[in-house]
Amino acid sequence: MTPDLSVNFCGIKFPNPYILAAAPTTDDGEMVARALEAGWAGAVLKTTSVESEPVELVYPQMGAIQVNGQKLVGMVNIDLISKRHIDQVEKDVRNLKKSFPNKVIMASIMGSRKEHWQELVFRLEEAGVDMIECSFSCPHGMPERGMGSTIGQNPELTERTARWVKEAAKRAPVMIKLTPNVTDIVPIAQAVKNSGADAVCAVNTVLGLIGVDINTFAPIPTVDGMGIYGGLSGPAIKPIALHFVSKIARNVDIPISGVGGISTWRDAVEFMLVGARTVQLCTAPMHFGFRIIDDLIDGLANYLEEKGFSSVQEIIGLALPKLTTYEHLSRTHKVKSQIDLETCIKCDLCYISCRDGGHQAISLKEDRTPLVDEEKCVGCALCPQVCPVGAISMKRVA
Repeated sequence: MTPDLSVNFCGIKFPNPYILAAAPTTDDGEMVARALEAGWAGAVLKTTSVESEPVELVYPQMGAIQVNGQKLVGMVNIDLISKRHIDQVEKDVRNLKKSFPNKVIMASIMGSRKEHWQELVFRLEEAGVDMIECSFSCPHGMPERGMGSTIGQNPELTERTARWVKEAAKRAPVMIKLTPNVTDIVPIAQAVKNSGADAVCAVNTVLGLIGVDINTFAPIPTVDGMGIYGGLSGPAIKPIALHFVSKIARNVDIPISGVGGISTWRDAVEFMLVGARTVQLCTAPMHFGFRIIDDLIDGLANYLEEKGFSSVQEIIGLALPKLTTYEHLSRTHKVKSQIDLETCIKCDLCYISCRDGGHQAISLKEDRTPLVDEEKCVGCALCPQVCPVGAISMKRVA
């Protein structure tokens, strides 16, 4: 039997757990329609505001980390919310719901005061939106108006503002998008819970400086010779996002939509294993296009079938009981490096890394074949991380 990929999230049925995050990919109704036709379960329309809220964008907006020729390991943006105000987004919601009644149409909002937040809710519900996401998390731009992560870094402001939105919402569930730019995300998520809001989205981009042009000395991206800190996304932030999703799942009883560095079905499974019920993607579809949904759906279905699960909902949170603290980790568990010489390409990387960053447990024979000294090997697992062909594994010896 084919596994059931549908997910119930805040009382709404998603045909699969994959959602387009609020981003340039969702800033136009026609683009979103193409994505939904391709197979995405839903989309969060890019964050909108009331007509009186000025949105002044600058260009260029993006820069990237490239590692060993691989592009977009991490991407930074200095984009703001959409220039398309609520009057245009209302039309998108109506058109999309008419064309895709079985897909989930969400909209992201941001306001500078209570009346704006609530007006946005009223108008979106009237347009037929399925769910409302609130951005308490934009890491740059408009802090002077008390918007973005200015709210999401403060539990009191988070609870107050989320309550405003929830009070205004008569039908659509309310989800709050959280910032990772905090010391502890648990009090923020608890504040959302206390407000009465229905769910959290974790996490938005990480504030960072992607790089500096060593010829012009200007930060990247550079706007007329100047730069600012931006929001880092893409695979580089996946460990941070997994950390925050799992922290929320272990400490606050609230549904979670996971986002941050998800590029493959494997990434999506990891987020669900630590508590996310749905997952949102941004950088990956910007890089590879909407058709990646085919691999995301097929990969997840095959994984569930191979593991004997009948539904995607069965895997949510399965990794959480295995998360513990350092003092509770076993001191008797012992492993040693094991090299598959048939796979080994004799690149010397395991030898070099062990010699200069490990325990000098790997030597080279005359023909450059690596040899593990099990007396010296403590099982640190550095060598399998640097092996380019997967020839090294850790075998348990105690």
